[in-house]
Order: sequence, then structure tokens, then C-alpha cells
Amino acid sequence: MPNSSAECGAAAGCFRPEQAVRLELFLHPGIAMSSPRLLSPALLTLVVAAFAIGTAEFVIMGLLPIIAADLRIDLPRAGYLVSAYALGVVAGGPLLAGLIARLEEKRALMALMLIFIAGNLACLLAPKLMPLLLARVLTALCHASFIGAAAVMASRLAPPGMEGRAMALMFSGMTLANVLGVPAGTLIGQLSGWRTSFAVVMTLGIVALLLIRWQVPDRTGDKQTGIQPPRLPGMVWCALLCSVLAASSMFAFFTYLLPLLNQISGLPLEYASPVLLLCGMGLVIGGWLGGRLTDWNLSRGLVLTLLLLCASLICFYLLAARLSLALTLMTMWGSMAFALCMLLQALVIRLAGQAAARASTFNVAAFNLGNALGAWLAGGLLDQGGSLERLSLLAAGLAGLTLLATLGVLHGSAAQRARFANA
Repeated sequence: MPNSSAECGAAAGCFRPEQAVRLELFLHPGIAMSSPRLLSPALLTLVVAAFAIGTAEFVIMGLLPIIAADLRIDLPRAGYLVSAYALGVVAGGPLLAGLIARLEEKRALMALMLIFIAGNLACLLAPKLMPLLLARVLTALCHASFIGAAAVMASRLAPPGMEGRAMALMFSGMTLANVLGVPAGTLIGQLSGWRTSFAVVMTLGIVALLLIRWQVPDRTGDKQTGIQPPRLPGMVWCALLCSVLAASSMFAFFTYLLPLLNQISGLPLEYASPVLLLCGMGLVIGGWLGGRLTDWNLSRGLVLTLLLLCASLICFYLLAARLSLALTLMTMWGSMAFALCMLLQALVIRLAGQAAARASTFNVAAFNLGNALGAWLAGGLLDQGGSLERLSLLAAGLAGLTLLATLGVLHGSAAQRARFANA
């Protein structure tokens, strides 16, 4: 049997036999759920690294007022530090993907963590806003490549049938960063200054670097180094569009969640922190659920999650005036939104075949692009006189578009496998 798209006469993006079998098994509903031990020192190392990167990304939210006061700038100008990081993530994924693909996996992760450490050191030493902006961009350059490569490595480290749960466990480091790292970093900044917060994050990066050196195996797959990385199959680009739409839906709702709960649901602002913690717990549940659905049946899990996500947002629009129901639906939304992130990451990896690490990196960048797009769309709706509660309808509409695009990808990949089987 021919072993390349050129030899089999198929169009670009045709799955090779081993890729088609791997994808078919991944989508098969009868995949085994009982497996050996999931946890390993290498996988826990990836969790620690993801925690450090997630804390570096989101801790800036709590530090903005402190930084603005110290650098004697207004709060909107300090807010550019958030946008600078997002742009760094989007640029860093494609920029470093080709270079990292040529390195052995462990060396690639260590190189990316060194960039992370250098970026946080630059943040610590930045005397003014512009150097701090550049330092944030430098820190963000490693984000997409590291998280993308770590997701692939986590799936390879997992026992058979537990690949999805292993990826979810790795991403739980990002979730814990929101639940634990950001409040702790903010408190440290309030007590000892914002530079101390960056010093602590840099220390986390050093710890992660040492753990990678000691605990991560040299190779986890059949990757060959020093060669041109494979091109992404055409269907992967369609899946990346799904990720952009999904993240747009998430941040169209999440960006103004607290004002919505305050003005529509009647939530007192002094309860904002417990509510954000509740939302964070929903994200934790979503990570676990996404891993389970991935190992059960990827295509069915995607459709079910998107339907529930749309339903939770529509119900939120109808019932937001009742605080207890609004909080319940918010938690459900958080679970479905983060489960969807896990499922789409798995879909991109499986569709990419031998280009899995590169595709995973691009997918992280796609999520960050969607984050910015969703916040921009929500702000545009409010600028045009739209009410806060209509943001949930905007998010539901974007989730519906994600569902349609995802169904198209699943149908296209199934048709592609059928054409290959008949070739």
C-alpha cells in the first residue's frame, strides 16, 4: 500500500495509513477506558510548567493597578500589557513552530522555558512601560509552542486509552494558575510590589526547567530531528478555525461576566472573588470532563459539549435576573467551555498526524486569537448600545457557528478516510 499522499494519488492532506488508523481508533466509541497508572513524574512536570506559564499570563490582571501607580501611567495604558502578551502568543506560535520542530523534544521544552525565564527576568527589571511591554511579548513567545508541544508529549506519555485524560491533566496546570496562582501572585504584588510577583513567576520557571531536565524522557515518540517539519493537512486549518470561533464565544461572555452578574443578576461586588473561584472550579471540572469525553468518543463529545454550551448561554440570557440560577449556569458554562478546549486540542492533534506538535502549537495561538476577537466583538456590541445580557446571546451565536464548523470538519475527515480506504 502506498505510504504517502503523493504515492496514493490523493489530494494534499490525505492521511497516511497509520494516521488514518490512529484517527479511526481515536474516534471509535469502543475505546478502552481502563488502563494502567496515569500519573508519572514526567507528566506532573508538564503540569508544573503549565502552571508557571498560566500564572505568568493571567497574574497581570491583578497587578495592573499596582503597576500603573508605580510607573505613573493611567490604567488603560497599563492594560496594553494584557494585549501585548496575547499578541506575543499569537506571533510566537508560528514563529517558533518550525524551529522547535527541528529540535529533540526535551531540548525544545528546555529552550522554550529558558525564553520564559528570560522574559520574566526582563519584566522584573523593566524601568518603564515600553520595556515592560517588550518583556511581556518576549515572555509570551514561548507560550503557544510550549503548551502545544506539552499537550502532544502528555498524550504520548499516557497509557493506551488515557491520552485525552493525560492532556487534560497537563492543561489543569493552566486552570490551577487561574484558581491559585493568580490570587497568590496578586497578593504578593500587593504586599511586596509587582516586581516580586514576576520574581516568583521566574522562580517557578526555573523549577520547571530543572524538573524537565531531570524527569522528562529524551524522546516520547518517533520524531526525527534536524529535518523539515511536515506540512499541516488541509483539514487541520479548518479545525483551527473551530478553535478561533470557540475561544471567541468564550471571551465574548467571560470578558464582561462580573459587570453582567453585578448589574443584571444583582451580585454585590464584594463577592466577586468567591464567584470567580466558583467559575474556576467549573473550569477544573471541564478539564476533567474534556479528557473523559476525548477518551470515550471525540466526535460525539464535541457535538454534545457544543450543544450544552449553547443551551447554557441561552438559558443564562433568559434567567440572568435570578442570581442563584445565573451562578449555576455560569458554572455549567465554564465546564462546557473548557471541556471544548480540550476536545478541540485533541481533534487538531489527531488530524495532524506526524505534524501533531506543530498543529498543537498553532491551535494554542488560534485560541489566543479567538480570545482577542471575542473581547473585541463584545466591546463592539456594547459600544453600539447593546445590553450586557445580550453578550450571552452573542456567545451562543458564536458557539453555534463553532458547532457548524466542527460538524463540517468531522464530516470532511470521515469522507477523507473513506476516499483513502477506497484508493
